[in-house]
Amino acid sequence: MSENTGVANDRIRVQITYALPERQDIVTVELPAGATAQQAVEASGLLQKYPDIDLAKNKLGVFAKLVKADQALRDRDRVEIYRPLIADPKEVRRQRAAEGKVLKKGGGEADAPA
Repeated sequence: MSENTGVANDRIRVQITYALPERQDIVTVELPAGATAQQAVEASGLLQKYPDIDLAKNKLGVFAKLVKADQALRDRDRVEIYRPLIADPKEVRRQRAAEGKVLKKGGGEADAPA
């Protein structure tokens, strides 16, 4: 066993996290060394708890960096399951910018001096 982690050298301990608007679910699992991000998610039980997670659609990351499902993990990695975006951030910025231009142009007519 490794002195620092309490996990045998042929095993790794990783966290799997899934964030919802109202809460975040974090599960720690112990896996064989060389386990993949997908295997960690499957072992976490989060797929059963949240049927809306679809590994064909949801992206995975390790410490906020996108990874493929077959990415091998290291001890103490944190696998993150990302939810799909509701709106494209670029499109939202374009809409806000367009609204701002309309507001600036429509200042109305100034009253004539009395």
